[in-house]
Amino acid sequence: MKRTLIVTDSTSDIPPELARELGIEVVPLKLMFGEESFRDGVDMTPEQFYDRLPRSPQLPTTSQPSPVEYMDVYRSILAKHPGSSILSFHISSGLSGTYQSAVLAKSMLEEEGEQITVVDSLSASYGFGLLVVQAARWAEEGKPPEEILEAVERLRRSRKLYFLVDTLEYLQKGGRIGKASAILGTLLNIKPILSIDEEGIIYAVEKVRGRKKAVARMIELFKADLPGVDHINVAVGHTAEPAAGEEFLKELAGHFSLNEQVLTNVGPVVGSHVGNGTLAVFIWPA
Repeated sequence: MKRTLIVTDSTSDIPPELARELGIEVVPLKLMFGEESFRDGVDMTPEQFYDRLPRSPQLPTTSQPSPVEYMDVYRSILAKHPGSSILSFHISSGLSGTYQSAVLAKSMLEEEGEQITVVDSLSASYGFGLLVVQAARWAEEGKPPEEILEAVERLRRSRKLYFLVDTLEYLQKGGRIGKASAILGTLLNIKPILSIDEEGIIYAVEKVRGRKKAVARMIELFKADLPGVDHINVAVGHTAEPAAGEEFLKELAGHFSLNEQVLTNVGPVVGSHVGNGTLAVFIWPA
């Protein structure tokens, strides 16, 4: 029977049990601590990553799956489901070469490639993971690929997201800010609030003194982004600290009626740039 199958990469930060439930194929990126290489979410869990990150003398590096890895995944799916379509969603091309690898794999498959659509999410973490999850739900309902893609784009435009970074250390290590700024920011207890623009690039929204004020400011930003909206769906990404995510949900529940609620980990790829203690919040109208 012809179906629409969903593929993504591990930076979508979809909870593993949810990906299994919806039949989403997740292709892992690789993470390197020096000479040691790990498949994201396979050989190294977020818990292991965030335990090791503060003790690592150098910032870990990441690499996207090769086109051959994507070819193998696509061929395997199409062999099991002849005549079916594949929608393959990936982290913003402005942040990683993952999307380009998938595009190259599609082009190398010739006739089979016509059954594959590769999507640049222009986002990161569950900012596009939520799009993938909803695409998989629509696919289960039997919606055709074109209809799913149109609905995903509408959802992408209505979704709002912010990252609250607990420390400037990893932005400094990654070359995003100077060392002097990082030291001064740490002394002043500065907590940056980040987001992702329409071109899929991370940018600084505001810098707030103190975590409590920063959390309150994030909620203010969401209220300004969603005027007149009461009922929302929300996902909170945390750095292997579910209690921090649950606490934010309680704060948010004082301002919105929460429908779908997801707690997930900010994965190692994004985590290597923002570090421990980060909160990533993704909201879309219910």
